[in-house]
Amino acid sequence: MSAKTRVAVRRVEDERMWPDAVANALACFEWAFQQPGRYLNAFQVWQPGLEVEYARDNLEEAMLHLPCGARRDLGLLIARIDDEFERRTLPSPGPVNDFTEGGWWWSRIRER
Repeated sequence: MSAKTRVAVRRVEDERMWPDAVANALACFEWAFQQPGRYLNAFQVWQPGLEVEYARDNLEEAMLHLPCGARRDLGLLIARIDDEFERRTLPSPGPVNDFTEGGWWWSRIRER
């Protein structure tokens, strides 16, 4: 990310989230993607209470409040995360329960 994007992210964290919310979310995905195996393990978590789905929610929240340039910059990184998350998960075999506010990542299965 560019220095301008980091400043914009810090502003969003200060005003609407909490310190290091985006960095922690990115670290959660980095940790999850380093775990062995083709599929993500549903029982492994980077930190108690911060599964990758929650981390992705946090990234989405930050994106809603970033200015255009920073949103585009962070969006490129999130697109790579989404591609890898989709590659390492499976689509839900049944109807998707709408138990969240709607992130597609909640409808994925993390293991066979």
